[in-house]
Amino acid sequence: MTNTKTYIKQWQQALQNEISFLKKYGGSRYIVTNGHLLSKDEHSSYYFDTAISLRVPVGSSIKLEWGGIKASGRILSSEGKGVILSIEGYFGDLISEAYLLHDPWELLEQLIERFDEIKKSKQKRARILKLMYPSMDAKHPTDKIKSPTHELMLRSKYNPVTYVWGPPGTGKTHTLARVAANKYLQEKKVLVLSHSNQAVDVLIGEITTFLKKKNKFREGDVLRYGANTGDALAAHNDITSSQLIEKSDPLLSNERESLFLERRNLKQDLYRSFSKRDSNELLEIETKIARLLDKMRQKELELLKEASLIGTTLAKAATDSAIYEKEFDLVILDEASMAYVPQAAFAATLAKRVIICGDFKQLPPIASSRDALVTEWLKEDVFHKAGVVESVNEGKLHPHLFLLNEQRRMHPDISAFTNQYIYKGLVKDHETVFENRNKIVAQAPFPNRASILLDTSFTGLHSFSEKGSNSRYNLWQLLLSFQLIHESYLGGATSIGYVTPYRAQANLMGMLLEEFYESEMQHADIIAATVHKFQGSERDVMIFDTVDGSPQTRAGMLLIGKDSERLINVAITRTRGKFIHVSNNEFIAKNVYRGKTLHQLVQHQINHQQRITTKAIGAWINNQHSKLQWIHARKLESVFNDLNCAKSSVVLSLPTGTSLSAEWKDQLKNRAPRVQLTVISNEDWNELPVNAYVEELVPFPFILIDEHILWLGLPLEGAREVEPPFVAARLDSQLIGEYVLGQMLK
Repeated sequence: MTNTKTYIKQWQQALQNEISFLKKYGGSRYIVTNGHLLSKDEHSSYYFDTAISLRVPVGSSIKLEWGGIKASGRILSSEGKGVILSIEGYFGDLISEAYLLHDPWELLEQLIERFDEIKKSKQKRARILKLMYPSMDAKHPTDKIKSPTHELMLRSKYNPVTYVWGPPGTGKTHTLARVAANKYLQEKKVLVLSHSNQAVDVLIGEITTFLKKKNKFREGDVLRYGANTGDALAAHNDITSSQLIEKSDPLLSNERESLFLERRNLKQDLYRSFSKRDSNELLEIETKIARLLDKMRQKELELLKEASLIGTTLAKAATDSAIYEKEFDLVILDEASMAYVPQAAFAATLAKRVIICGDFKQLPPIASSRDALVTEWLKEDVFHKAGVVESVNEGKLHPHLFLLNEQRRMHPDISAFTNQYIYKGLVKDHETVFENRNKIVAQAPFPNRASILLDTSFTGLHSFSEKGSNSRYNLWQLLLSFQLIHESYLGGATSIGYVTPYRAQANLMGMLLEEFYESEMQHADIIAATVHKFQGSERDVMIFDTVDGSPQTRAGMLLIGKDSERLINVAITRTRGKFIHVSNNEFIAKNVYRGKTLHQLVQHQINHQQRITTKAIGAWINNQHSKLQWIHARKLESVFNDLNCAKSSVVLSLPTGTSLSAEWKDQLKNRAPRVQLTVISNEDWNELPVNAYVEELVPFPFILIDEHILWLGLPLEGAREVEPPFVAARLDSQLIGEYVLGQMLK
């Protein structure tokens, strides 16, 4: 058995190794421009314009990098499209363009300091040992259990550590909220923690709702401490520290709003036209705001002293002495499977009892360094490191593991796969979930079907690796997925998620939605992102685009690697009523091992008659978007009309083995003289009047006209292994056109 001091030593070293890596290689990188010197001393202050609003807290440590120079500094002001930095040294009056690097390694440094303090406390070290070696006998009276919620109450009363396994949709928030409320009503001090603000908001909001329904809520007893995202607590402004301060001292809050508005207006003025006078005023306002925030901080500390049930983030708890110096009766750590093991251990030191809740079948914590200690302690969750998962893998539940085993989120046709393959029969469907999801299932696309495999095999279109990032993208599956979003929105879905393992593909969908669907996104909750963005959320419709296909001969590690089961599980289990899996079965059958989750998912959907092939494309596409049309590839009038109307350029991809018909050759030869023809091919096309060749091996045919009209799947003669029906897509998008040019021609 490893002793606590050895654990702490390893954790501190792992955290330090991650910090060192982030300082050297990592960091969020932002381009900053138009840098003007504001003041010069040992530290110089500069104003910069930014392309986007930077969500970097004032006071944060940063690095500025330009022209081979890298300087350390901190944020003095960050709001709107402008930032003021304090940088060590002087680097001239103007800096035209630079990179601002930021990573929250200060949070990790604070956690290292907390363990220095924990080393000195025998009581806190003992709590860590119980967390990491939960081998003590379970002491809760099993004969008194009345319900799952009551069992968790008893476990957390009699046992120092309780692990809660909460698969998606099994009522984790509902159960934890009632346990927390129960402890509070027994006049216990309760601390609710999670790694994300959103998770804290959701849980503390559910606790408050329960107490209000029972008429047991007392203002000031429940406190959401620190920043909160807002939406989840819209109905509970009587628990946030900012609203409570506004209520008790409206003059202070009015002064804050006035200063923030003045700062925002000055930032806008500076962004439009730099002025030294405005920048000096801005620095003065920042000083006033700092003083005012200090006053508000004192009032917030008074609120904290009075509260009995507090919700905040792990980061806030580790950096704020008002939390980490307090003693609680119970700590509830939610979404613990995404927290570092040292964070979970720190949380356990804050109370006599701790509930560690999460799902170790979902995404693990994220760390950047490949260092061995970082891999061991920062890339795996506490369920695994404490031996809880080992018991599950041996076919039994650990004595201190409490499983929530009835899901109420997914239609049974969707959960059938995860219940069997991910949770090995331990999770079942609640009797109401079939009926509750039928309204969504009945909607288009694919009415009355809940789980669909949209198989893109033999369409002749392929996936590609993005230059620069090597992240993969697949234009054909991108457009099919956009059409699915369009059909779902018009079918009545109020929340739609598009999820993919690859950032490049997620970014492309983000471009399309921004360009074509901005107004629709104001009426429906539509999100396109990689899987990590979706953990903890749910949607009526989820579209899972796996992207991979030929000419690649290997599926990406995100789909077949160590954590692929977790990634695919999250993608599926966000869904309430309609799960649409866009995937190339032919590629997966050839290149993905049978035991891998992706292969199992595809085979499961095929076995349950959930596959839709390209042959059915005319049946489910009922609403063509004005910017995206699907056309039978044998009908060439539209593409020839576009060629005739071309004003400046035609880019034509002709894969190896293409044999153009006389009709195509005539159209290309007879184009307007001003139109430049660029051919992407590794073969000569002497019979065509080509202005430029690009010798790239692009395995699929396309035409890009005037940099914005993209035809995918034409010329048909360039598509390999195409099965009927022959379908082409016409996209009119400036953003995607520019992207394709950047990928294929530069």
